[in-house]
Amino acid sequence: MRIAILDDYQNVALGLADWDSLDAEVRVFTEPLADADAVCAALAGFDVVVAMRERTRFPADVLAGLPDLRLLVSTGPVNAAIDVAAARERGIVVCGTGILKYPTVELTWALILAAARNLRTEADSVRAGGWQVGLGVGLHGKTLGLLGLGRLGGEVARIGQAFGMECIAWSANLTAERAAEHGVTAVAKDELFARADVVSVHLVLSARTTALVGAAELALMRPTAILVNTSRGPIVDEAALLDVLRRGTIGGAALDVYDREPLPPEHPLRGLDNALLTPHIGYVVRETYEIFYRDAVENIAAFRAGEPIRVMK
Repeated sequence: MRIAILDDYQNVALGLADWDSLDAEVRVFTEPLADADAVCAALAGFDVVVAMRERTRFPADVLAGLPDLRLLVSTGPVNAAIDVAAARERGIVVCGTGILKYPTVELTWALILAAARNLRTEADSVRAGGWQVGLGVGLHGKTLGLLGLGRLGGEVARIGQAFGMECIAWSANLTAERAAEHGVTAVAKDELFARADVVSVHLVLSARTTALVGAAELALMRPTAILVNTSRGPIVDEAALLDVLRRGTIGGAALDVYDREPLPPEHPLRGLDNALLTPHIGYVVRETYEIFYRDAVENIAAFRAGEPIRVMK
């Protein structure tokens, strides 16, 4: 059996699970594969592929170009980058793993706090020999607007309340009763963007949510308001966001996710002082990776024994 572990950017996979127990050839790819042709060329001859979340896409045409593939393991329980139906048609089993939710919640608050207190600018000043260079803003008494109030959004709201923030939320199916269970007020989408001092995105990417945050929504935001996205890049219209950041009509953006990842070196977001950027690390903590790779090894062993587990439907 030949196993490929994809997109292990930190080169940690082999040390976080007992791959030797599989008695198989294991190859780790630490760099992203550029396109579909590169994926098919690099993975030719592999029986098993372990994909890191949605970093590498497996649409029907890529799956068709991998005739030896028998098992595709995705870290996490779901993966929008895999055409599961097409895999099933080709006899490829697709399995998932467990995941932790709290690391993304923690990073969301790291970004909110860093943006509100200008931490990047202040830290850079100290490192360069300087001292205080600006005024941050406090969060107590401010309004936190949540796009999505599921498990992640609900946890973000709970922490916002601990900071003394008023929490409001919107999603397509959110009811006043459901919001009240979290101590949150359900509002219309336009009201959320107009009222919130911090807008934080916690929605699943779908056809309905793609570009949900567009020019019209961004135009409603206060000139001091901060947009935070730790969900998926395409939920926010990137061109519209670049426009308001360049014009300074909102206070700034704190982003962990992008339309294209890794973010190209020449991307215009990298040159904006009012954009705080992290490299999609919401889930990237040791505890999550230990679950990912431990479960991946279990999935492969179970598949080899003829009893696949955690199979995606």
